[in-house]
Amino acid sequence: MNAPLRRRAPGADPPSGPAVAEFVAAHRAGLGAVAVVVAAALGGWLVWRRYADEVRAHPDLVLFPEQIEVRGAGPWVRGDIRAEALRDASLDGGLPLDDPALPERLRRAFARHPWVREVAGVTLHEPAAAVIDVRCREPVAMVRVRDGLYAVDAEGVVLPSDDFTPEAAARYPTIGSVGTTPIGVAGSRWGDGLVVEGAIVAAAIGPEWPRLGLRDLAPVGTAHGVDWRLVGDDGRTIRFGSAPGREQPGEPAAAVKLARLRGLSPEAIAAGVDLTADPPASSIPVSGTDPPPAPARP
Repeated sequence: MNAPLRRRAPGADPPSGPAVAEFVAAHRAGLGAVAVVVAAALGGWLVWRRYADEVRAHPDLVLFPEQIEVRGAGPWVRGDIRAEALRDASLDGGLPLDDPALPERLRRAFARHPWVREVAGVTLHEPAAAVIDVRCREPVAMVRVRDGLYAVDAEGVVLPSDDFTPEAAARYPTIGSVGTTPIGVAGSRWGDGLVVEGAIVAAAIGPEWPRLGLRDLAPVGTAHGVDWRLVGDDGRTIRFGSAPGREQPGEPAAAVKLARLRGLSPEAIAAGVDLTADPPASSIPVSGTDPPPAPARP
C-alpha cells in the first residue's frame, strides 16, 4: 500500500532563486557593513597575533623593579622592602603592564613582607611605573631569649631582627624572663601572651622610654596576673603595674600611670617610684615571683 503523501508545512518551501536575489538586493548596504566589520576584526586579530609579543616587549609597557616606588616605609626599616618583596614573590623580572592581575600580584607580594602591616594602594602608570603605598609595623621592644634578641611590634608580631644594629636595639626596652621562642617566622605573631603584654606596655610608654634611662621591662608574677617593672642597669626600678587594659580592681588606669610617668623629675626617676600609688611612692613593693609562669600559647 502506498504511503500517504505528507503536506509541506506552510512557509516551509525553500526560497527560490529570485527571492534570495531580492533579499540581497534589499539588504546590500547592511550585509556590506557586516562583511567589513568581520574582515576588520579578523584582520586585527591576525595583526595582533603577529605583533603582540613585540608590543608587549615595548619598554613603556614592561614594569621593572627600578620603576616601582614604595611609599610609607618607616625610618627604622633598614632593609630594601621593594627588592625583598619582589624577589620572594618571583616578580623581580620584567612584568607586562597589560596583565589585568598585575595590581593584585603586587599587592600580595608586598603584603607578605614582614615589615608591612598593610598595603594601602597599588597604582600603575604609563609609561611603565608603579607606586606601592604601605603601612609598616613599628618596633616597640626587644625580647631577650637564649639565642639573642628579637624585635616585636605593639601586637607581639616578630620583626626582622637583622635590620637592627646593637646600637639601634639598645634604644628599645628589653622584655626579659620569656621562656618561649617565636612559633613562626618574621611577620607572624610570637605566640606567647607574656610577650604581647610586654609589647603593650612598651608601646604605651613609647617616647618616654629614652628619657628614663632604663633598660628592661621585667615581668613579676602575682596571684592576679603580671606586674611590670621598668628596670635600669643600676637597679633603679619604676613599678608600672598591670598592662593597659588589664588593670586590677583599684589600680589606676594606664592613662593615669602614664601621666604620672611623664611628670616624674630626674630625682624621682633615680630614686625609683611606684606609679600605681597615689601619689607615686618612692618605695617599690617586692611581691610575687620573678619570672612569672609563661602564659599558654594562644
